[in-house]
Amino acid sequence: MHGIGRPARQLEPGENERWVTVEQFERILDAVQDRDDVHLTFDDGNESDVEIALPRLVERGLTAEFFPLAGRLGQRGYLDRDALRELARAGMEIGSHGWEPRDWRRLDDRHARRELTEAPKLLGDLCGKPVRRYSLPFGAYDRRVLARLKQAGATRVYTSDGGETSRDGWLQARTELRHDLDDAWLDGVLSGGLRKGWWGRLFRRSDG
Repeated sequence: MHGIGRPARQLEPGENERWVTVEQFERILDAVQDRDDVHLTFDDGNESDVEIALPRLVERGLTAEFFPLAGRLGQRGYLDRDALRELARAGMEIGSHGWEPRDWRRLDDRHARRELTEAPKLLGDLCGKPVRRYSLPFGAYDRRVLARLKQAGATRVYTSDGGETSRDGWLQARTELRHDLDDAWLDGVLSGGLRKGWWGRLFRRSDG
């Protein structure tokens, strides 16, 4: 998931497709509340993570993993440092989505250090525990990105490849929730009906 409800900032081009309504979000939570084979993750660190998602997760006894952009903390519409700590205190896991929305396949060494090392260090210092899990911006990766993540000490890496994934795998496929989801789409995801090949047309991955 990315954003929920009415955005508190101006969205970047195409970003609105990754926002869901409060009603859609509640429908998702109700559908997965008793599923121990579903893991919820949130990218970007939008303000709605705390304002909308957190109380509804807590109400249902659910936990989730949040991947904020370290460089956006405190900016309008994004989590600030207190909100990040609030997520951690509530038992939510904190991972890193990097510093800014960048394609990690195109980073030089200096920017790679900022995205893969400095960003999780800042988040870890703020939430009081090491941050070693990463969510790939735009779902984009190649062999070089994965090698850099292993060198940075990543214990888990989340893609946007879609479909089912192994519970213990280092590389975790995820299915992105979009603005036009409905009950039929959600039922298809939860039954394993939407497979990786369908999502591969939306998210490009390079193995080069």
